[in-house]
Amino acid sequence: MTENEITPSRLESSLENGFTITVEIPPPKGIKAEKSLETARAVAQRVAGVNVTDNQRGIMRMSAMAFCHLLIDAGCEPVMQVCARDRNRLALQSDLLGAAALGIKNVCLMTGDHPAMGDHPDAKPVFDLDSTLLIQLAAQLSRGFNINGAAIKNHPEFYVGGVVNPFFEPIELEIMKTKKKISAGARFFQTQPFFDLASAKTFLAKVKGFGVKFLLGIAPLKSKKMFDFLNQNVLTTSIPKAIEKRITGASDPQTEGLRVAAELVNELRGIADGVHIMPIGQVSRLPELLDMIDEGKS
Repeated sequence: MTENEITPSRLESSLENGFTITVEIPPPKGIKAEKSLETARAVAQRVAGVNVTDNQRGIMRMSAMAFCHLLIDAGCEPVMQVCARDRNRLALQSDLLGAAALGIKNVCLMTGDHPAMGDHPDAKPVFDLDSTLLIQLAAQLSRGFNINGAAIKNHPEFYVGGVVNPFFEPIELEIMKTKKKISAGARFFQTQPFFDLASAKTFLAKVKGFGVKFLLGIAPLKSKKMFDFLNQNVLTTSIPKAIEKRITGASDPQTEGLRVAAELVNELRGIADGVHIMPIGQVSRLPELLDMIDEGKS
């Protein structure tokens, strides 16, 4: 390999070569991460990447960069989420350079939820850049230039991703925004969760031929309380009633929710680039879910 050749990340290689699974493991709310790292080690060789959230929903947690570094030590391929919410362009560039120096190759960039939604509602938001400009910034760093156009001799080479909400209305605006992110440099996307095959197929038809990879969100459901919370506070389209009835009516709703998620993952094989699993409140059960997915392969 010559000096100018770039070694693709494990995530990029996986997406280029077939159906890909990534999972999400949020950083802890304190400094002890061993419980999360135990799960991470158990899935490290079974997934192409482990997403690390950046104070998701405006709730304070350990630095995403620090937790990504711990994941690398644990043998995982991290995908560092970065929100524009908390830092100006100077700090964002500094953090991205620091992440690259620590061996982090994959970044998933977003605007971020307003602090008013989280546990520090009085925090002052920054929003110096939006998600599209942040993607452009990371792509430009990867070409060897900072946001002002000055050359960076020893620059990072990121695999740059973004997020998309397939249920935003009107969807035409979200598709337009997605195209702008692609023009800015996004090469893969992770979506909000799907709960049925029909809606996934509808979305995939809308982004066919975009020339980038889409990891469709999957979130195992476990209780009536979880259905209500997601429908009222997170999702823009309610979870299908048939799914809710099947899970909440089961003798073991949590296990049934994992089974429903595993079935959907396998239904998406052959029609999607891959899936991104968000085990909300169920991180420790990720190995079990992956077992169900493996058992259900045709």
